[in-house]
Amino acid sequence: MTDALVISNSLLWIALLVLGIIVMALTRQIGLLHERLAPMGALAQERGPEVGDPAPPHALTDLSGQPLDLGGPSPGVRTLLFFLSPTCPVCETLLPTLLRVARDEAPGLRLVLASDGDPEEHRSFRAAKEIGDQLYVLSRELGLAFAVSKLPTAILIDDEGIVRAKGIVNTREHLESLFLAHELGAGSIQQFIAQKEPSEDSVVHLEVRR
Repeated sequence: MTDALVISNSLLWIALLVLGIIVMALTRQIGLLHERLAPMGALAQERGPEVGDPAPPHALTDLSGQPLDLGGPSPGVRTLLFFLSPTCPVCETLLPTLLRVARDEAPGLRLVLASDGDPEEHRSFRAAKEIGDQLYVLSRELGLAFAVSKLPTAILIDDEGIVRAKGIVNTREHLESLFLAHELGAGSIQQFIAQKEPSEDSVVHLEVRR
C-alpha cells in the first residue's frame, strides 16, 4: 500500500511538472506571436498629396455659411479632414467616435467634415446625427484635390499646412493611428514599421530564440 502511494504521488508530481512545462511553452509562443503582430493602422493611399507635401489650399464655406480656409498655416491648430457620406454605413458608425476624438484633442485640433452632393441631404444628415455646428463642407474639388476614392478617408494636416498622415479609417484604432504616425514622424504605422531597422539587441534576441 505504501509503495502504491509513493508511486501515485510520484506520477502526480511528474504530471504536474509536464503540465507546467507545457504552460510555459504556450506562454512563450503567445509572447512571440504578440511581438510579431504589427499594430494595424489606417490604410494609406498612394494617390493625392503625399505625406510631407503642402495641403492644397481651398477657400470654402461650410453648411452654416461660415468661411473656412484649408491649407496654409494655422498656428497652434492641426486640421483633421474627414471625408464621409450620408450613405456610407462605416462613416455613420464611426462618426460618434470621431466627434469624441475631436473633443479630446481640442483646442489643438480642428475637425472638418467633408463631402459633396445635395446640401439639404447633408443638413438633414447633420441634424439626424446631432453634429451641431461642427464644420461641414461640401466641395467636389476638395475631394479631387486629395484624390479621395474610398470612404471614410481621413487626412491630418499640421499647423503649417503640411499633410502629416492620411488613410482609410474604419475603426477608432485606425483614426488614432494617424496621430500616432504623426508623432512617430511617419506617414502611417505600416510605413514606420517598414522603415524601422532592427537594433543589435533585437538581433541578439532573435538568435537566442533560435
